[in-house]
Amino acid sequence: MKNGKQNKYNRPATGKSSSARPREKGLDKQQKGRPVQEANSFLDELKNDLMAFFQINDDDSFTQEQVLEHFDIYDRKMKLIIHGLIGELVDEGTLIRQADGSFRADADANLIEGVVDHVNSRFAFVVPTSPLGGRADRDDDIWVSTEDLAGAVDGDKVRVVRFTDSRNRGRRIEGKVASIIERGRTELVGRIEVWPTYGFVIADSKKIYDDIFIPKEKLGDANDGDKVIVRLTKYPEAYSSKQRFEGEVVTVLGLAGENNTEMHAILAEFGLPIHFPEEVDREAEAIPTTIQESELSRRRDMRNVTTFTIDPVDAKDFDDALSVEVLENGNYEIGVHIADVTHYVRPGSRLEEEAYKRATSVYLVDRVVPMLPEKLSNNLCSLRPNEDKLTFSAVFELTPDAKIVGEWFGRTIIHSDRRFSYEEAQEILNNNQGDYLAELQLLNELAYKLRAERFKNGAINFETVEVRFKLDENGVPLSVYPKIRQDTNKLIEEFMLLANKQVAEFVHSLSKRNKNGEENTMVYRVHEGPDDQKLQQFADFAGRLGYRLKLGEGQLSNSLNRFMDSIEGKPEANMLQQLAVRTMSKARYSTDDIGHFGLAFRRYSHFTSPIRRYPDMMAHRLLQHYLDRGKPAERDPLEEQCKHASAREKMAADAERASIKYKQVEFMSRMETDRTFEGVISGVTEFGIFVEITENSCEGLVRMQDLSDDFYEFDKDNYRIIGNRHKKMYTFGDQVEVKVKETNLARRSMDFVLVSDKAGRVVESKPSRRSGRRSEERSSTNASSKRSGSSSRKEGPAAKGQNRRGGRGRR
Repeated sequence: MKNGKQNKYNRPATGKSSSARPREKGLDKQQKGRPVQEANSFLDELKNDLMAFFQINDDDSFTQEQVLEHFDIYDRKMKLIIHGLIGELVDEGTLIRQADGSFRADADANLIEGVVDHVNSRFAFVVPTSPLGGRADRDDDIWVSTEDLAGAVDGDKVRVVRFTDSRNRGRRIEGKVASIIERGRTELVGRIEVWPTYGFVIADSKKIYDDIFIPKEKLGDANDGDKVIVRLTKYPEAYSSKQRFEGEVVTVLGLAGENNTEMHAILAEFGLPIHFPEEVDREAEAIPTTIQESELSRRRDMRNVTTFTIDPVDAKDFDDALSVEVLENGNYEIGVHIADVTHYVRPGSRLEEEAYKRATSVYLVDRVVPMLPEKLSNNLCSLRPNEDKLTFSAVFELTPDAKIVGEWFGRTIIHSDRRFSYEEAQEILNNNQGDYLAELQLLNELAYKLRAERFKNGAINFETVEVRFKLDENGVPLSVYPKIRQDTNKLIEEFMLLANKQVAEFVHSLSKRNKNGEENTMVYRVHEGPDDQKLQQFADFAGRLGYRLKLGEGQLSNSLNRFMDSIEGKPEANMLQQLAVRTMSKARYSTDDIGHFGLAFRRYSHFTSPIRRYPDMMAHRLLQHYLDRGKPAERDPLEEQCKHASAREKMAADAERASIKYKQVEFMSRMETDRTFEGVISGVTEFGIFVEITENSCEGLVRMQDLSDDFYEFDKDNYRIIGNRHKKMYTFGDQVEVKVKETNLARRSMDFVLVSDKAGRVVESKPSRRSGRRSEERSSTNASSKRSGSSSRKEGPAAKGQNRRGGRGRR
């Protein structure tokens, strides 16, 4: 056994060891998948303990006598039991008997692939990949000590050995990295410190805990304090005391702290492109701007029907328009017209390749990084007023009660008569006068009825708060305010939902003409229902706050909607809404026809935003394919495209949140030093409580070590921390008052200190004035030492008879 590996069992092996690490042989074998089982009896637990012993000491093999000596077993009956259990483990394939009669763990047993999520300098989670390609249930995440990462860093794809007895006594699943399959990061973004003979880059990512060493000859044109992109040339070595990156500067983004520099840094951090390749721009510029007569003959001409767009005031790409016509029978023909992007972006082109690669437009606080070049997104495909435009349309005949009695899908040409902003259209409705008043009123009435029908059928009314910023000419935030959703926002949303739903249903309905009833392949936006256990946990927590969420009566959605109504206007409403959303699955793209739980739609697609979403382009092509009586498309290639689009959507959302967080921190950094803010506890962790300021939704962390009036412990199941001596609790949703202790723009983080709690009780806080990441790490280390009761973990294995995990406490 190797010295200094703290996760080993305590007694060194004296038997023979295999010449190579077992896991280096046959890593590509099919996983045997012996499940991690909860110990239901003494024998189950003992068997799990035996397996964990072999897994943790997987470098070596052991004789039965060595195993008995390690577990201090001398009783004859217990020896027989151990012999029998080892035999069972061999039969199951989780232990391998060596030629010399000793035993070792089979590295392929309980070997799982996943991605490292390095959430803390002391430990990480390995997130197993679900069969659908996304994140599996969080309860299946595998806890790995930093020292057991074997040189892996955040974002790396790894194989991890899962300790069999990890779930005993309520622990998380634990493990250690066996090998690194693929590095997740080849480049990092950060601020450089330049010294006479070398440099260091402090990474922007909160999940990279070591600086990157830059040799002098690799500094390029970087100056001290610049924000740079670094290509990694060396990664931390497995089990080495020198856990150090090395790299070379490839791009200088500008001086750290400047708005343009920081926005470019966020894009680079998430691997999002800043510019289009030259050949893509050239291809876009070569597209003719005039509409050919031959194209008009293939389309339904709707240029004479009243049509307009309603979009955000600062929008430049208008990818949807509505048309309104009153029919002689008293019904209404409502057209939902979508930019015909796939007319211009053809399969096999560089435009298509780049659109698929990006998969989505990215919306940062001060800019948009479009999926398509400007000539397409803001010109050819944008449904600008007073111009003929090519569209793909869903046209519905609706009764005055908003019931669909007829529908038509196909390619069209339209002419928008007016461009409204949401605010302009709302003002016309509010004042009962203005352009196209009758049409706006009709659409609004129909939207109300469509929305009521959705909720009646089980849709869930989640209204989460979105923040917006007022920026000066240099991008400095002057104010933060919530986005207000008015009737006109909901009007557009309702008709887009209608089109997306009916397109999916229409494609499905065409399946009946296929031979053998084969289903037409389609791109769906799917959303599974919530996990029952998580939902019950949330309901129990809400009940402790005085709110009722009934899970056993009728439709879950009705119960959730009543719950949302009951918390409306309460200080903790936003927090509870966010917590409720976390119990839900994440919506994603798939060819599997499993429906959308949140919207209560049996089938749902994305059809209405092809300028900014690649799956919408896929839906347009598939719809036209089936309109042309095509056979069901091949599923597997489309499913891979769906997975890619889902992953890119998440990356874009993460980048958007990062830009919002940066501007929030920048805004708070300009506040008066001693100003007190009212807030609500928005998150509870083992290292502190997150507080969201009520007036501007900015969030910061009150660290555990800054709560000096008691020693607090984390109660995960109840979203709270509890003081050991006074039993005082801080719970998710509690009202508190805080001051800003520190803002860190580089890390996009804020630290608060608690001033008083909801009862007006003054809290004794003695914050230390630290700054930068190194102080943050020192704070984390000190807090960890305080909780463990020692200044640092001892080198080497634990003494015999102590924790079997070599000193790990219960989590």
